[in-house]
Amino acid sequence: MNQSLEELQLKRQLDRLLTQGYIVLRNIIDKALVSTIRKELSPHLQQKMMGRNDFEGFSTERVYALLAKAPALAAIIEHPQVIRILDKLLPANYLLSANLAINTHPGETVQNWHRDDSAGGMIPLPRPHLGISTIWALDDFTADNGATEILPGSHQWLDNHPKRDADSIKITMPAGSVLIFLGNVLHRGGANTSTGTRLAVTPQYCMPWLRQIENMVLAVPPESAAQYSPRIQAMLGYSVTEPGFMGYVNGVHPKRLIDKNYQGRKARGIDS
Repeated sequence: MNQSLEELQLKRQLDRLLTQGYIVLRNIIDKALVSTIRKELSPHLQQKMMGRNDFEGFSTERVYALLAKAPALAAIIEHPQVIRILDKLLPANYLLSANLAINTHPGETVQNWHRDDSAGGMIPLPRPHLGISTIWALDDFTADNGATEILPGSHQWLDNHPKRDADSIKITMPAGSVLIFLGNVLHRGGANTSTGTRLAVTPQYCMPWLRQIENMVLAVPPESAAQYSPRIQAMLGYSVTEPGFMGYVNGVHPKRLIDKNYQGRKARGIDS
């Protein structure tokens, strides 16, 4: 049977992710959605809560607990083109590990190289990825405004702190695009030498057995979680992992905390 164009495209994307460690999907959300997300984030960015250390960036705003503040982000967290990749590279019942906005101001310096799934640091390198990260551009990412830098193929390296800056590439992309990369790929936020800010949001996903970076069940109150799709509810932690019913609450499925009529047991909570 001939493969469809969509299947061939997905295969190419997966091949590149597994060899180079990253892909970029350009212009996959429209300007209207970008504008809506920016409007929902705007009140929280006006507080000018800058980073507390070199890693967060002293000239960078970070906003957390986003699904309690910006519901429009649901559209990118479960964007179909992202989900089809996650479903191939992570086991069933994967979780939303982190979800934050990063607004890089002029004068911000370059980050240190790091891996997003560094919680798996106890596992020797090279090791399989323990998560998948996405960075959505809400402003154009340019060479001088802090575009993310990637070290291609670094998910296969034996060292954790390589001095290979010359091998890095800057991910320039228009607003409405997304960078997807394996959690064990070395990357960093670039320096912002421009005169404007650079806004992004970065949903990150992890294995169902790995502790989330952000405690989503506490970050997103039950009344907020209840408004989202079953898939996002499962990503937040209103799900169980089989075998073993890992994630139960008081002996029952955690989704019963936000849906008293819920009777299903399937891991994603999508089917009853």
